[in-house]
Amino acid sequence: MAECILELKAITKQFPGVTALRDVDFDLYRGEVHALVGENGAGKSTLAKIITGVLQPTEGQIHYEGSPVVWENPRHSIARGIAAIYQEPAIFPDLNVAENIYMGHQPHRAFTRNISWRQLYKNTNELLETLKSSINAKDKITGLSIAERQLVEIAKALSINAKVVIMDEPTSALSISESEELFAIVEELKAKGTSIIFISHRIEDIFRVADRVTALRDGYHVGTKAIDQVNLNDLIQMMVGRTVQNLFPKLDTKIGEESLRVEKLSKKGKFKDVSFSLRSGEILGLYGLVGAGRTEVAKAIFGMDPADSGKIFVEGAQRSIKHPQKAIDLGIAYVPENKDEEGIILNMDITSNITLPILKDFIKTGVLDRTAEQTTAEQYSKKLDVKASSVMQKVISLSGGNKQKVSLAKWLASKARIILFDEPTKGIDVGAKASVHKFISELAADGYAILMISSELPEIMGMSDNILVMHEGIVKGYFQRSEGSQEKILATALAD
Repeated sequence: MAECILELKAITKQFPGVTALRDVDFDLYRGEVHALVGENGAGKSTLAKIITGVLQPTEGQIHYEGSPVVWENPRHSIARGIAAIYQEPAIFPDLNVAENIYMGHQPHRAFTRNISWRQLYKNTNELLETLKSSINAKDKITGLSIAERQLVEIAKALSINAKVVIMDEPTSALSISESEELFAIVEELKAKGTSIIFISHRIEDIFRVADRVTALRDGYHVGTKAIDQVNLNDLIQMMVGRTVQNLFPKLDTKIGEESLRVEKLSKKGKFKDVSFSLRSGEILGLYGLVGAGRTEVAKAIFGMDPADSGKIFVEGAQRSIKHPQKAIDLGIAYVPENKDEEGIILNMDITSNITLPILKDFIKTGVLDRTAEQTTAEQYSKKLDVKASSVMQKVISLSGGNKQKVSLAKWLASKARIILFDEPTKGIDVGAKASVHKFISELAADGYAILMISSELPEIMGMSDNILVMHEGIVKGYFQRSEGSQEKILATALAD
């Protein structure tokens, strides 16, 4: 049996009016990848913050390397070799790679407090070489991709000789190939004796990389299992307390007349000659790896970043869409991937978010009818089962799944009939995913025309009537639901 490097005993964490964790046990062995799973609000982030010293437990003990410890702040845990890599890298974009990696513990010249820049860059490049990265120590962060920024975060952990690394949703913004590169790094760290706590909503990642898995539900420790002792249904049962019989509840729908058609849509440097037709009642899946141009096509249709050339037809009539308001007026909605920045306004309440596209409908003689506005918000919140104390609750306080529902409710209230979904289930838990899938399927059954962009093949194959595959800005293939296999679709997405 491997040595236990970290052990949490009977951890409870209380906030005013809320108990986030209740008597939770968790342990981690040297050289182990231990996955931590659960729905949004299960307590995963709270537990991670307690491990790193961001939060103090109300009750319970932490044992590290065989001895009880109390982290007064994150500096204490970092000094002992605990590092965290979060979904959004905590880096300084205007500094270079070396400055970010060694922030707070730069090498100094002997007998002085001056930074040894030569040693700093030498150490950084050596770290990057161990990660098989082509990034240079002097590269500015602003020029790096998301995957490269995560490598910088991993290098930062290695720079303090981390013995425990917490990875929070590390693959959520990565392509398949980038994820595989990350998994290779995880395996190398594990072989060197580094212990990893791996937090992810992507269940396939858990089975790909973990040795053991611990599930939390509503702040309780549900169980810990060796990964070879559980299957998909077991893990879902542990996470949500029930089996999700149908993760992709695709309803049989009557596909009607053409709602949207694009012909040879092009945007220099982003996509070229994209053509497709979308009909009422249809879910058209748009698949491709990161950088394929899928989001750029959706934004062009919605008028956020109009195409340079090509034609857009709505209900059979050619339209010029140079601004989102024109798309909204034509009944087109865009639910973006980055919902926190583009889909909702976090510091506004649910009501204001839902009614924003149709605010003029609630203004009478120059006065906003707040009662009518709230009534509409309540109607659509109820329709999507938004979990909130009231429609006056600030959106920033909602879970990821409920934020997504508010973003959807906004466009349903606008009476849009063509909806462009960009990564509709990114960053939400498996129970919420099933709920969102069910809702999208119901929209199609009600006659909505749905374009669904996703980088998750099971989602594309489980929900789509037809599938369009892009590679580097060009449409490379079109598959009907019955003929597209995972191997064929992925091969098309990778084809040059």
